[in-house]
Amino acid sequence: MHIQVITAWLRVRAAMWRAARDRGATSTELAVIAGSLLVGAGLLVVAIRTKLTEKIGIIEGG
Repeated sequence: MHIQVITAWLRVRAAMWRAARDRGATSTELAVIAGSLLVGAGLLVVAIRTKLTEKIGIIEGG
């Protein structure tokens, strides 16, 4: 997973959240956006963990 792609996606979703909140979106719309932000944050954690595990493996193996 690419960390930069995921963080860019999260920034777009956060901007959508702010715009929806400012225009008075329904709670369902906000819940969907919040859910996607949570999924994106989880993916970011997995991507960082994978990258760190990969780096540690290189250090220990090399």
